[in-house]
Amino acid sequence: MNITAQIKQPIQAEMELFEKKFYQSMTSHVALLNRITYYIVNRKGKQMRPMFVFLVAKMVSDSGVNERTYRGASVIELIHTATLVHDDVVDDSNQRRGFFSINALWKNKIAVLVGDYLLSKGLLLSIDNGDFDLLQIISVAVREMSEGELLQIEKARRLDITEDVYYDIIRKKTATLIASCCALGARSVSEDASVVENMRNFGELIGMAFQIKDDLFDYTDEVIGKPTGIDIKEQKMTLPLIHVLNSVSKKDKDWVINSIKNHNKDKKRVKEVIAFVKNNRGLEYAENKMEEFRIKALECLKSFPESEYKSALELMVNYVIERKK
Repeated sequence: MNITAQIKQPIQAEMELFEKKFYQSMTSHVALLNRITYYIVNRKGKQMRPMFVFLVAKMVSDSGVNERTYRGASVIELIHTATLVHDDVVDDSNQRRGFFSINALWKNKIAVLVGDYLLSKGLLLSIDNGDFDLLQIISVAVREMSEGELLQIEKARRLDITEDVYYDIIRKKTATLIASCCALGARSVSEDASVVENMRNFGELIGMAFQIKDDLFDYTDEVIGKPTGIDIKEQKMTLPLIHVLNSVSKKDKDWVINSIKNHNKDKKRVKEVIAFVKNNRGLEYAENKMEEFRIKALECLKSFPESEYKSALELMVNYVIERKK
């Protein structure tokens, strides 16, 4: 059994029911929309986000999940899917998880409208059922994701990014959504604010580790979901690079910045930058930071009694660090 199947095992029944409810939550009277949403549902990824919602809810509460948990997981997935559809338009990307993206098949105009539709369906699912506490958790995540993306674009233009700014970007861009899944899972079954905050913190720490792991993939030669050196080509400042820029001589720093600014399409030069980052221990530094986030995340789980849900969450934390793509 692969690791994602192992993580999913304790919530298999919940995930199967969730998929039905999620598909129902997308339905429309417009045939074109239904065709596109059917396409989306049948090309789902690992479904890590709803898994976090259900595992946290079941770990936190003896009484298990309820309708609010299912609605919360559906809202998160609707809004997350909306952001992915919009991202593909922004990035002019023709593929998503090895399949054609919505914009590749139906063009940008339809893709933007579908993203808007999914976002509104998510908001209405919460409003129609009075889940305003859950909606607030999700709305904060949406705001922060937009801020994180824009902050990254602003900083990429100047390449003057510090480690603190980098953490701020990835906390907003990646970690906030996982944090909201965990907070929402807890909130759907518990009114204890300290439990909800602890789970939000847990999700944020995993999200930070997850993004650093993604950054490290840019420097590996293994076959993964994205080609090596793509962050450098896109002038994205990632942790291995930031650490090296802050620890080398001015001459070396100027060479790296010049390479990224003016030679980022030159494959040979990109390879040289990758080698330079590796030789100056940028990868080791990022791996150590990732490990710190992993340890802090596991500490958040210590106060909960042993259960198959807690074990699955611990497995999830380790999977984030050890995954190959």
